[in-house]
Amino acid sequence: MKQKEIRKVLVVNSGSSSLKYQLFDMKSETRLAKGLVERIGCGGPKDHAAALAQVVADLGDAAKGIDAIGHRILHGGEVFTDSALMTKANMAKAKKLVKFGPLHMPANLGGIEACEKIFKGVPNVGVFDTAFHIATMPDCAGMYAIDPKYYKKMGIRKYGFHGTSHKFITQAAAKFLKKPVSRVNLVTCHLGNGSSLAAIKNGGVVDTSMGLTPLAGMVMGTRCGDIDAAAVLAIMEAEKRTPAEMDTILNKKSGLLALAGSSDCRDICAKAEKGDKAAELALEMLAYRVALYIGAYNTVIGGADAIVMTGGIGENSKEVRERIIRRLGALGIKLDPKANQVRGELKVISARGSKIPVVIIPTNEELMIARDTVKVLSK
Repeated sequence: MKQKEIRKVLVVNSGSSSLKYQLFDMKSETRLAKGLVERIGCGGPKDHAAALAQVVADLGDAAKGIDAIGHRILHGGEVFTDSALMTKANMAKAKKLVKFGPLHMPANLGGIEACEKIFKGVPNVGVFDTAFHIATMPDCAGMYAIDPKYYKKMGIRKYGFHGTSHKFITQAAAKFLKKPVSRVNLVTCHLGNGSSLAAIKNGGVVDTSMGLTPLAGMVMGTRCGDIDAAAVLAIMEAEKRTPAEMDTILNKKSGLLALAGSSDCRDICAKAEKGDKAAELALEMLAYRVALYIGAYNTVIGGADAIVMTGGIGENSKEVRERIIRRLGALGIKLDPKANQVRGELKVISARGSKIPVVIIPTNEELMIARDTVKVLSK
């Protein structure tokens, strides 16, 4: 029997109180519709099933003939090293991973269950934010130097996040550089309110800056990034903080917000331009950390074919990009100030003669989810 063509794909990103969606025609990879349902369970739709019913109403005739649904799922642990059809067995496996993301995972999986009721008979594919990293990252990069019992019993290790974005960027960069994905070496920089870098060797991840959770690595909008664990213990002891309170401090009250009074990079750049010293320091800390990781990852992969900037800050902030690139002179990289003026478009922003090109490539995680959905169902 000839397999049905998977053409019309709905992409769902189901959060705790919101649901984002995009609808694609995968024959041309054209977006047909997009939308957002907010305030689920708090004044808006009562649950995710009601939110999906609203999506169907919003789509109207476009909701007819959907061939497949792709879902963004926060955490696949070591169980899911690639996207997967969410059968009953795979849903059961995913539910065991809720411990890794107790805020997001129930909503992610709830979105799948809601779609099963609303779109009866339509296959659901899970695309895991961790999968691209965990599939190829070696233990020397992924394991922590603590008693192995914590890994065996609790799964404590590095997983990495923004995997769907890093995967999209890797494929897009390989196409731009006219190289097979299996031969491309990159440092991919997803810079936004949440930020992560990945070291890509021969098309696969060998290291990434986020860890067990999205807290590690870069200075971010409200997250502290890398910090001495003893500093956390010292604060908890001095201020009698509970683990939950400390989690809130590190994830929601740190980063650029704590340093400069705003988590929005645009506000901080404006403050710095007016001479605000706190804003200036915040931007320098952000740029320093990114440059530090770029240098390390360039070494790990044996020399990058390109350094790629993406995400809200990476694609749009000429100020942050300039601060990062001026720190990369030892790699033979120079900025082209004129090229660096661009916002949100594919562009080489390093000067001619730079040993490694620096390229802006806009990310498209939703399209990557749709592509993976088609790939999984075509097997």
